[in-house]
Amino acid sequence: MKATQKLHELGQSIWLDNITRGLLASGTLQHYIEELSVTGLTSNPTIFDHAIKNSKDYDEAISQKLKEGKSGEGLFFELAIEDLQKAADLFRPIHDRTDGVDGWVSLEVSPLLAHDTASTLAAAKDIHARAGRSNLFIKIPGTSEGLPAIEEAIFSGIPINVTLLFSRTQYVAAAEAYLRGIERRIAAGLKPNVGSVASLFVSRWDVAADKTTPEPLHNRLGIAIAGQALESYRLLFSQPRWQRIFNEGARAQRLLWASTGTKDPKASDTLYIEALASPLTVNTMPEATLKAFANHGNIAEVLPDRPDEVIVQFAQAGISVDALQFQLLAEGVASFAKSWNDLLACIASKSGTLKAA
Repeated sequence: MKATQKLHELGQSIWLDNITRGLLASGTLQHYIEELSVTGLTSNPTIFDHAIKNSKDYDEAISQKLKEGKSGEGLFFELAIEDLQKAADLFRPIHDRTDGVDGWVSLEVSPLLAHDTASTLAAAKDIHARAGRSNLFIKIPGTSEGLPAIEEAIFSGIPINVTLLFSRTQYVAAAEAYLRGIERRIAAGLKPNVGSVASLFVSRWDVAADKTTPEPLHNRLGIAIAGQALESYRLLFSQPRWQRIFNEGARAQRLLWASTGTKDPKASDTLYIEALASPLTVNTMPEATLKAFANHGNIAEVLPDRPDEVIVQFAQAGISVDALQFQLLAEGVASFAKSWNDLLACIASKSGTLKAA
């Protein structure tokens, strides 16, 4: 039995953190679904930037859209929505079979809106309506301005993937935004079964702390942060407030592990997949990590208990987790914005080349 199937049978959903037109057209994504237990997919601006820049798969579509007068951000979203619609259709049987628990794909609002609540909400509504797929998550960052947009989007019935979460505190805030949106739906007499995941970024912790981390603690901070979030995840769903919405027909907002590709060349290429094995969660993996885990992955145990003890060891080494979480969020927002600008520059460059041809 492949390691991916074992992980799936443990109760964790395996999603692919990649999408390209070639991946869809070649049948590779379908192969991953059938052979590697992949049950969902996430995307981001960097993925699309590389896909458009490094292939000709989008040239014909871009040329056609240029003739229609499309350009820039508008042109990109048409390309992205086309890809996500095709991916959503591939995952639709899984979505239907699991009654909406699994089989999701994700598309992000412009990261330039991370500190603009109203524009984020408007963009989420627009993308969701244009895509026309019930198994499409709209990704909204868990910034202080993003949280009200998340609540409003959930209240409006838009499935949301809360992205750029880095700590237990941020995760709980995102979960409460989801809860408020569902409670408002129940009060308004609306169906409460709106899907959502909360995406906690893991490996970036270890990259940020690498230079000041003692050798015995290398590559352990991200996993400990994930362990803390998992404890809160389990605690929240055992509380009466949450149980009331479940009794009304709501479903859990699942915890998703993001940024799970190994960055340290000296560490195992399946480090975060094996360490983050936990039922009722999602792990979205880069393509290379997915294939590595399928090839030689091993699941020894689920996430260990007492992650706070590891955090204390980092504090004793002079690493402030509280300060680092805000640094990581600020850097994440800036990084996503840069990726977005790079993507739009790529679209402009490709458009210019195709026009000249």
